[in-house]
Amino acid sequence: MTELDKTKFAKEVTIPSVEVPNEYVGIAMKIFKKYLLKLTKLKAVEDLDGEKRRVLLDPLLFESFEKLNEDEKSKLTELNVREENFSSTKITLNYDNFKMEDILKAILPEGKEGCTSFSRIGHILHLNLKDHLLPYKSLIGQVLMDKLVGVSTVVNKSHVIDSTYRNFQMEVIAGESDFIAEVKENLCIFKFDFSQVYWNSRLCTEHERIIKLLPEKAVLFDVFAGVGPFSVPAAKVRHCRVFANDLNPFSFHWLKENVRINKVQDVETFNLDGRQFIREHLGPFLGCKPTESIHVTMNLPAMAVEFLDAFVGLMVGKPEPDSSYTPDLTVHVYSFCQLSSATKEMRDKVESHLNQKLEDEQIVQVFDVRDVAPKKHMIRMSFKMPLTVLLATPTKSLEQVDQQQLQDVSESKRIKLDDSSSS
Repeated sequence: MTELDKTKFAKEVTIPSVEVPNEYVGIAMKIFKKYLLKLTKLKAVEDLDGEKRRVLLDPLLFESFEKLNEDEKSKLTELNVREENFSSTKITLNYDNFKMEDILKAILPEGKEGCTSFSRIGHILHLNLKDHLLPYKSLIGQVLMDKLVGVSTVVNKSHVIDSTYRNFQMEVIAGESDFIAEVKENLCIFKFDFSQVYWNSRLCTEHERIIKLLPEKAVLFDVFAGVGPFSVPAAKVRHCRVFANDLNPFSFHWLKENVRINKVQDVETFNLDGRQFIREHLGPFLGCKPTESIHVTMNLPAMAVEFLDAFVGLMVGKPEPDSSYTPDLTVHVYSFCQLSSATKEMRDKVESHLNQKLEDEQIVQVFDVRDVAPKKHMIRMSFKMPLTVLLATPTKSLEQVDQQQLQDVSESKRIKLDDSSSS
């Protein structure tokens, strides 16, 4: 099929059954539990004449009364259930009685199954169909929407994630074009337009992991905050003071909205380039010599390590370098690596952009967050930022590159805003 025909699933089948007196149904079910016919939207126990009920049994699990063990036979006899109570019953099955996996296996050509992997974002189901399944996308979308409760929109990712705003183009393959989603995570509610921002439900555990690492009333600088999966629970659950930033104007809008929805205090939001945010807000904050524990999250695995150069010389001239003061500054930066045991690969990336080697004791953790693809792992490295990096002198070439990158991002941001307003 390329279009779903539900009538093809209507069929009459003969299955084993047993009649049990009403007063003994509860006890008998303890025996028949492992033999029950379990199908979606089908009652395994039917009322008969008011004195008995019919129990439907799975023909793959139950053969006959004679095949029961002696203990089961003895207990059934005590309940007035004997061999003559067993018989065959005809039932009619339809589309509603079959599981999602069974339907897809039945309607897709052999060898083209394997599309049950998806992400759930509120009422939206997000797929990433491989090319060989695209001719069946409408059919797949309809089956998933029918079989998963609460799903009213099914989308398929159609292009790679944009590296600037971390969103991607998508195609609605079933249901409504309603992209305003609402999800619950880490005791918080998040609302956003899934078509314009980045959200990955598979990162829920990592969000929770970082929140648990934050000390009570710490300070969090969230460089690529998105709609707030780190920032909002940090403020709400850990009572942190939070500075949350995202370049995407749509993410920035929903970040502010989620701060409002969750009624969190002490959260300042920014719509800046990551380097600009670090230098204009984290730098002056460190210049005040804070005593609190400071954490920086940098969850943009495609390029976050490149922004580490913003820390070089961050405390120089704010107001005066003070080698006697060392801030308690922990950075959690993400990147893609080839191996799950990517400690050296990740460490080399970080040290390259800091332009300095790290001591072993400065590395808090290197963690394999998830497998993105074969030989592509999302890795987090948590480390203590060396004071020598913060007091280093940025090279002239680094400053020149930085200005060019800011200019490129600003131009990209202006073009994307112009495009979105005209569409």
